Amino acid sequence: MTDHPTVPLAGFVLRDAEALEQHAAAFAATMQRRRTVRTFSDRPVPREVIAHCLRAAGTAPSGANQQPWHFAVVSDPVTKAAIRVAAEAEEREFYAHRAPAEWLEALAPLGTDSEKPFLEVAPWLIAIFVQPHGVRPDGRTVKHYYATESVGIATGFLIAALHHAGLATLTHTPSPMGFLARMLGRPAHERPFLLLVAGYPADDTRVPDITRKPLEAISSWGPYPDATRGARSGVDD
Repeated sequence: MTDHPTVPLAGFVLRDAEALEQHAAAFAATMQRRRTVRTFSDRPVPREVIAHCLRAAGTAPSGANQQPWHFAVVSDPVTKAAIRVAAEAEEREFYAHRAPAEWLEALAPLGTDSEKPFLEVAPWLIAIFVQPHGVRPDGRTVKHYYATESVGIATGFLIAALHHAGLATLTHTPSPMGFLARMLGRPAHERPFLLLVAGYPADDTRVPDITRKPLEAISSWGPYPDATRGARSGVDD
């Protein structure tokens, strides 16, 4: 038992097995259509659409419910242009000097390079920050548990929400990303996690001819005959 207050579970929708499968299949089909794009339209997207998607991201589970994330949303052209200049400077260093040959080989089928015009064209940039610790009103710090994992989950929720709404996204990770914290006025206890680009795809958008791993390659289903043996011994043989 816990001494902390609880409330009844509200809003849970109980579905029978058939309805469960229908909803699961429909969502899987929606997400199968998701593709990362690198050419965006400048067509406006209402602010409230992004706000709803951020609300969805904010429902993600987090270690000890500490919610160690912050989403800095950018739409004004001046800031977007400044972010592009800084990001491309880092990317030129990455492609010319920092990236090992193996990494560049892995990126080659995606057609990426140091030029990032989408940072100015797309209507919305969302800089996602992780808070390894929080700061109490009295200035004391409090450790956040599983902060990076929690922010990763919230980012996944956000990408899914934006796609479900009808928008395209691109995950952009210029390295290093410290310039985002400086430009967007984020406090010292936060660090940039990812820059998410959101908007409509350009009319002439093309995407790499790649495939996703099938279910059989990304999942395993029991029984697992070694499970009980491992539980009994408690150690690896």
